[in-house]
Amino acid sequence: MKSAVILLPGLNRDRDMIAALTKIAGEPPVTVWQSETEIPDVDLVVVPGGFSYGDYLRAGAIAARMPVLQAVREKAEKGVRVLGVCNGFQILIEAGLLPGALMRNASLRFVCREVRLRIENADTVFTQAYEAGQVLTCPVAHHDGNYIVDKAGLKRLQDDDRIVLRYADGTNPNGSLDDIAGIVNEAGNVLGMMPHPENRIEPAHGGRDGRALFASALDMVAA
Repeated sequence: MKSAVILLPGLNRDRDMIAALTKIAGEPPVTVWQSETEIPDVDLVVVPGGFSYGDYLRAGAIAARMPVLQAVREKAEKGVRVLGVCNGFQILIEAGLLPGALMRNASLRFVCREVRLRIENADTVFTQAYEAGQVLTCPVAHHDGNYIVDKAGLKRLQDDDRIVLRYADGTNPNGSLDDIAGIVNEAGNVLGMMPHPENRIEPAHGGRDGRALFASALDMVAA
């Protein structure tokens, strides 16, 4: 399974993501710069975290209007798996690939710490290596992770089982509605999440809880 990582000015987790995908897939992902209008034939496209364009206007707003995001949108429409982590989640929302909005943390402070995540839906292409109800540990690092959506939108997410990850055990770091940490689109091939699974794939990270997410997305058996 081949993957691609989108590169944008201001992202600072691209190297972490490239390292994670390389270790798990056994080959490095291709990298695609902001001005590119096409993405090679891959099975997974990842928009990593950071502070694209310094979060000017609002987090992800400028990045979502770059040519490469149109290419990401086209891949998603064709059923290619797309993962957005942290700023990548913000960008996917701004690009219209996922519903809702990500606002300032309820504390109005940048949050960098470990949280606990519960797998709410283990039947997605991103979580097939987990079990429903399984609780993971994973780091977060963000200032704008407070997920909101209107009542009708929340009901659709709940009814369609599209809330894939929730903050568990009182570790919600940002005030996110319904403890939402990650959601998928209607087709189930686009996942946005605030925590950083790429920073929890090996013992040197303090654990391997994030590894199975990439193994799932790449259709590999979790090692």
